[in-house]
Amino acid sequence: MSTYPSIDDIDFADLYRRHMAAVRRPKSAEEWDVRAEAMTLPPADTGYTAEFVRRMNLSGCDTLLDVGCGLGNIALAVAPKLSQVYGLDYSPRMLARFAQHAREQGASGAHAILRSWDDDWHDVPVCDIVVASRSTAVMDMADALRKLHAKARKRVYLTSVVNGQPGDASRPAWPDYIYILNILHAMGIHARVDYMAGATSFSAQWAFIAWDVL
Repeated sequence: MSTYPSIDDIDFADLYRRHMAAVRRPKSAEEWDVRAEAMTLPPADTGYTAEFVRRMNLSGCDTLLDVGCGLGNIALAVAPKLSQVYGLDYSPRMLARFAQHAREQGASGAHAILRSWDDDWHDVPVCDIVVASRSTAVMDMADALRKLHAKARKRVYLTSVVNGQPGDASRPAWPDYIYILNILHAMGIHARVDYMAGATSFSAQWAFIAWDVL
């Protein structure tokens, strides 16, 4: 153990949990079910979805798990290039919309999994790539990152807000991407980070975080 103070003395996982508990109430599946009815699947070749996908490396990969998939923005955008894509969400209505869009696009290798971040993931398939796009506003980030890493065979990609919650400066800031980088560092994972801003479909800045599973 070090005899001098360092960044390693900071428990970022605990700090994140306390920060998030102070500023956010978890949304229920029922709330997301209601939102699902008003949401539309954006075009895959523009805006946020295109910015996310162009940063992904699909080489040597056949399967993908999209955690917090919503309507399936990311999973369905890359489905034509992969054998199997799995959309995981805890909102039954979101998954119904995901399945509907998959059928409309002819994505026969798309599968829906009803599961939350807090559930047991023992039977969630391990995939070459795991993504969590704008879906990491969780109460326990360390547990969420461990789950993502455990289900990835090759690569993990996620996005997190920069400078707290996007779109409403009057509300308390959420824990942002810096927590994720530091929690991953404590796990022995040295992630890469890029920034996404200026796309036509969103105004907030997002951190795109990626790492390889060795």
